[in-house]
Amino acid sequence: MTQSILFVCNMNSVRSPMAAALLNRQTAGDAKVDSAGVYEGGLDPFVEIVMQELGVSLENHEPKTLSNVELENVDVIVALTPEAAVEARRFLPREKIEFWDIENPSQERGGREAILEAYRGVRDELQRRLQARFAENH
Repeated sequence: MTQSILFVCNMNSVRSPMAAALLNRQTAGDAKVDSAGVYEGGLDPFVEIVMQELGVSLENHEPKTLSNVELENVDVIVALTPEAAVEARRFLPREKIEFWDIENPSQERGGREAILEAYRGVRDELQRRLQARFAENH
């Protein structure tokens, strides 16, 4: 089992906090899971809505950048954007970095329900990938 997993996206406001919260729930705290961004952002309110639908709260999430994380203790970085993968390679060897190309739901245009559906799609895709990748933990 992987001991320390870090999810990285661009702003640490949508994809990486979702992935970290989902994996924390899946592993029931058996792994050290965190998230960070290439740039500093703020938590997207739609993330909280779609995660609450699963009973997962992100109210204590404080967005941070890679420079705020002790990377020497990380076993695996899962980069969720091309920019995050490039930035992660500046700090860790390639063999410690996985790249999952996850869409950015914040670029969805349309009414509230269309936007929420885009966020749910990302949440559900992350959950599928997490269950497949970290299957030994559930």
